[in-house]
Amino acid sequence: MKLFSSPPVNVNDFRDLARKRLPRMVFDYLDGGAEDETGLAHNRAAFARYRFRPRRLTNVSERSTQVSLFGKTITAPLLIAPTGINGLFWPDGDIVLAKAAQRAGIPFILSSASTTNIEDLARKAGGDRWFQLYVIHPDLADSLVGRALAADYSTLVLTVDVGVNGKRERDMRNDFGLPVRYTPRVLLDGARHPGWSLDLLRYGKPQLANFADAAHAGTEAQAALMSRKMDTSFDWAALQRLRDRWPRTLLVKGLLDANDARRCLEMGVDGVVLSNHGGRQLDSAVSPLDVLQASVASTQGKPVLIDSGFRRGSDVVKAVALGASGVLLGRAVLYGLAARGAEGVDAVLGLILSEIDNTMAQLGCATIGDLSKAMLMEQIHD
Repeated sequence: MKLFSSPPVNVNDFRDLARKRLPRMVFDYLDGGAEDETGLAHNRAAFARYRFRPRRLTNVSERSTQVSLFGKTITAPLLIAPTGINGLFWPDGDIVLAKAAQRAGIPFILSSASTTNIEDLARKAGGDRWFQLYVIHPDLADSLVGRALAADYSTLVLTVDVGVNGKRERDMRNDFGLPVRYTPRVLLDGARHPGWSLDLLRYGKPQLANFADAAHAGTEAQAALMSRKMDTSFDWAALQRLRDRWPRTLLVKGLLDANDARRCLEMGVDGVVLSNHGGRQLDSAVSPLDVLQASVASTQGKPVLIDSGFRRGSDVVKAVALGASGVLLGRAVLYGLAARGAEGVDAVLGLILSEIDNTMAQLGCATIGDLSKAMLMEQIHD
């Protein structure tokens, strides 16, 4: 029995803390991937292929991680990714994340599947707020877009890699869904995690807040979103209509092909996000890092962002050195949220920022702009 526990020093430590606090069903939803979860492993392995080649005898006594993204200066090339049902991990999880992003000086992206609605988050959290759009039905999508515009969200992020639901076998075994089904097994697991259960009793069961009333499509839309029954007819013409409707910055998220990235930008999209949905959709999909360089080359200087598998500041540095304009953090900050709420999110962001700074110093880079792919060597294995 441990009398004293060591403080968390990296993201994996916060993952362990989150696993201890959450019931298994909830942790599996946060942590799991599709099918055999080889995609989760490949996302991490992709970073290990690249080794650093530092430059010596450079003055790094003063360093800055700041970057400019879509005309705004942010603390580092980081964003908090859109993730769903965050209120299941911690009360008011979306608001906690948004406020942490504001403190850190980086954008926060609210998911369509959030447990705080568009308007409430805008009232309760400042900073640079972006909104992520799932297209379940064209009329419902138009409503969400209009609400995000009225609430002064600066950027719309269209997710295109969830036309159908990935086969998430952990969730299937746990019969996971909203509302939570209180089977004897679930109740017993909740009793073993009293801190989480007391929060649920105190603050109430989370729901998909953007669809929580009849005016916003109610239970039918919530069920469709939970089962990923999206509008599978959404195509390039529909993207053009969305571009015409949204007057501010528009990104397309979920791309893994350089030609798709190029075509999006030719249609007037302002940037793209390379993503395999954190390994939660198509298990054997390539890692976004695998297609980063080709995508950057195809987009002629327009921002290419990336997510999936980032756990270290050194991961962020590798992606930026390969041409990424920014990195979206998903599970990493959710582990902090689930473990310790606002304190945990602040700590995870602080750890990753510190690791970015440390890696830059050791590489001989005083600014993010000093990073380049010349500082990396790819290790090829048969």
